[in-house]
Amino acid sequence: MSTSRRIKAFAACAAVLAATATTTATATAAAPDPFARFHGQHVDWHACALGLDDELGQELDAAGADCADITVPLDYADPGGRTVTVALSRLKATDTAHRVGPLLLNDGGPAGPSLHMPLTKSEVMGEVADRYDLIGMDPRFVGRSTPLDCGWDLGSALVRSAGADLAAYREEAAVARELARRCERAHGDVLPYVTTRNTARDMDVIRAALGADTLSYLGYSYGSYLGEVYTQLFPGRTGRMVLDGVNSPEYYNQTLLRGAEAANEAALRAWASWAAARHGTYGLGATRGKVLATVQHILDAAVQEPLRIGKAYLLDEHVLPSVFIGGLGSDLDERRADLAGTVRLLARAADREPVEPSEALAGQLEFLLTGAGSASSSQMTAIVCGDVAERRGVGSYWRAVEESRERFPLTGPLANNITPCEFWDRPAEAPTVLDNDVPALLVAATGDPRTVYAGAEAMREQWPSSRLLAVEGARQHGLYGEYGNACVDERVNAYLRTGRLPAHDLTCEA
Repeated sequence: MSTSRRIKAFAACAAVLAATATTTATATAAAPDPFARFHGQHVDWHACALGLDDELGQELDAAGADCADITVPLDYADPGGRTVTVALSRLKATDTAHRVGPLLLNDGGPAGPSLHMPLTKSEVMGEVADRYDLIGMDPRFVGRSTPLDCGWDLGSALVRSAGADLAAYREEAAVARELARRCERAHGDVLPYVTTRNTARDMDVIRAALGADTLSYLGYSYGSYLGEVYTQLFPGRTGRMVLDGVNSPEYYNQTLLRGAEAANEAALRAWASWAAARHGTYGLGATRGKVLATVQHILDAAVQEPLRIGKAYLLDEHVLPSVFIGGLGSDLDERRADLAGTVRLLARAADREPVEPSEALAGQLEFLLTGAGSASSSQMTAIVCGDVAERRGVGSYWRAVEESRERFPLTGPLANNITPCEFWDRPAEAPTVLDNDVPALLVAATGDPRTVYAGAEAMREQWPSSRLLAVEGARQHGLYGEYGNACVDERVNAYLRTGRLPAHDLTCEA
């Protein structure tokens, strides 16, 4: 962004804050609404399928859902200027006698498409779903909303490892710098507005366009942070709120896994014990130590020379750790078995045997290593950098990597690595500071390897009116409708049914 554009963006902060204030519940009736054309827009609900090859659209149509595009300002400080669209899906409430209103759904990410969520969440909600208009939303610039793609040739911009030595780290710094440059060149005119705060403002336009006074909300992972920001910008506008995999603001920064190193290493050890007990099936080692030695052998081999997986993929020391981390998000047997199968294949590749990837691994590698992951990674990076980018200095990341490597050999170099945010323009608005108290149900696993449990505890302290539903001993990211835990599902459904939070914090067993 040019200096003049950057000055203009920062100068717009005060105008944005003033504009937001006019849309809060405290706005006076006499004040004109600068967003009236957005709040009062006609929502044109229509069939979801975009063609014969649109599987998601066809599934939505078959379930009785409909879809729409909502128009929102690109820049909320300039409501008369350029607009973008936000794509919605809807399953309408059928229990009109007990209808609550819209329940907006967000699958996290950042940049997680969520049009599918009315289908998946209606299953776990059961009869409770009949009381809500279930609203899936692809956030601005994600999925079917106005698109953003920086034209990268990889899909792993924020989750890469620094590598084994300083030379490898310097390669990473060069990659991060180039990714930022390419995104600025492709979309510099919109990057200042690809932020969580603007997505929260979009949510309030959606609320108004749907004719609702309040908006109920279910958000996972990053979606919990989005919900928190919404409550801060629009106090009094939230209805029933469930945040699952709670991410508090102090844990949200440009190195997304920083602070989660210990939880991921613990998850790795727990998985290694699981795999050792099944040595006859996977052959990774009969003890936890031997399984971990197999993992280290794979990592060391990638440092010497990238692992060849099939004819299409070379897996190097920068991307390989993210494959392991991706498999540690759940302690369910099915997910652990997937990782064990992948590690068995990687061990053969580390011994320089010819291997062919499974269908699942091929899809993962295509996303991580080719342009197939460009759009999703571009969107995620733009949101995070647009929210919290700061210049720490290129050398600071390497020092953090070296300090963490001994304690956290797998996750330290990944969680502390440089990202394109180091070379991004500073955010047009300061990060959101929460100073409110909101009744909400916070759902978290004590061993969550993505959004650490300490973040859920911090939010519980921040919001005394909230309640914390914890699953003791689970190493799982995303619980409600994801983990098969009847205790969690029943407690969340009870809250969504009645709007009454538990009298005190609750614990479910894994």
